[in-house]
Amino acid sequence: MSNQISPLAFVHPEAKLGENNIIGPFCYIDKNTEIGDNNVFQNSVTINYGARIGNGNEIFPGASISTKPQDLKFRGEDTTCIIGDNNSIRENVTISRGTASKGTTIVGSNNLLMENMHVAHDCVLGSHLIIGNSTKFAGEVVVDDNAIVSATVLCHQFCRIGGYVMIQGGCRFSQDIPPYIIAGKEPTKYCGVNLVGLRRHGFSRELIDNIHEAYRLLYSKGILKEGIEEIKKNLEITPEIQYIIDFVESSKRGIIR
Repeated sequence: MSNQISPLAFVHPEAKLGENNIIGPFCYIDKNTEIGDNNVFQNSVTINYGARIGNGNEIFPGASISTKPQDLKFRGEDTTCIIGDNNSIRENVTISRGTASKGTTIVGSNNLLMENMHVAHDCVLGSHLIIGNSTKFAGEVVVDDNAIVSATVLCHQFCRIGGYVMIQGGCRFSQDIPPYIIAGKEPTKYCGVNLVGLRRHGFSRELIDNIHEAYRLLYSKGILKEGIEEIKKNLEITPEIQYIIDFVESSKRGIIR
């Protein structure tokens, strides 16, 4: 099937479009852009230079994809912004393209990015994420799969957010959020294991208990390295427990306490 392009939209002749896309009025699609199949761009969507968009995405009015990075070190280098499949990108979402640092900003598949949220340059977002209204990710933030980040959350550059977390609305933090937990309060801290989220994803009671015990051991020591040693000594190292260990050991900014 051919694409349905509104006569009031601008599509650069060098843009590469797949099939069966719907491009509404007042959309702007720049050169050096590649768009797959079955996407819906409602009115007033801007697809900037360097965008690489997969299949089956719906992008709502006012969204701007692959925007020039808000980074004064950016010198116009040729970078990209890669969006996967089946994402819902709501009104006024802005996603910057990469800088010389990593060269690309990546958003996976099956994500809901709610109204007015921002993904800065060189971020790497996984899949099956829910990111709330007006949440802001600074540069080079990494978000692992299946995380839920509530509204108006401010995330410092270079932070990592683990998988299966629930971050309460209004949080702001400059350290990493390890997987499987609820993070909240002021300042943002560990508020227990994300029981509801883990049950919804089919985690067994035994596995949830092991994750809970891992965090009890981790936070029982003043020094995280000692907590990790306790986990290794006392728990069966399933892939989930190994993920926690690897996350903490590789954290450059330290984890919330």
